Amino acid sequence: MNVRVVAIGGTVNPGSTTESALRYATRPLIEAGVQVSVFGGEYINALPHYRGAGYLPETGKELVAAVREADGILIAAPGYHGTVSGLVKNALDYLEDLARDDRPYLHGRAVGLIATAYGDQAAMGTLLTLRNIIHALRGWPTPMGVTARTYEGLFSPEGECLDDRIRMQLTLVGEQVLQGARAWSKAAAA
Repeated sequence: MNVRVVAIGGTVNPGSTTESALRYATRPLIEAGVQVSVFGGEYINALPHYRGAGYLPETGKELVAAVREADGILIAAPGYHGTVSGLVKNALDYLEDLARDDRPYLHGRAVGLIATAYGDQAAMGTLLTLRNIIHALRGWPTPMGVTARTYEGLFSPEGECLDDRIRMQLTLVGEQVLQGARAWSKAAAA
């Protein structure tokens, strides 16, 4: 059985803390042999507003196709003004293309959530908003949701998380997505 997980998130800045956290959370999945597809800041920054100017029917098709086949999802968003950035929200809007699928939206998928911000309040507000979005999309948020207060030096240039608490949370959310993805994958195969 080939378990597949899609990771979505980042900012307009290459090497952002948000994307570093997302990629770090994929480590337990990769180590377990899971097929992981990452749609980071560069990809989601290139997406025009969903069904807005510059949008074409084939826009975002790689993201939508990957999510359609996924058993689990990881999402990382920076907290801007206490909520999800427009960049990440726009990428999630593309999941509307899954509305009429046999398994609509994120139905039957474990979804791990990561919120980054310079302050604890903004990170928590962003995490709660992400949970609401995932519930609306019929996904199953993992019990662990990561709130990471960002600061210079949280990640090394090589992508190592240098904060014990955040490292543990990112690992745990990745492990919980793995558990959920395996369970849902078995359920789908039955």
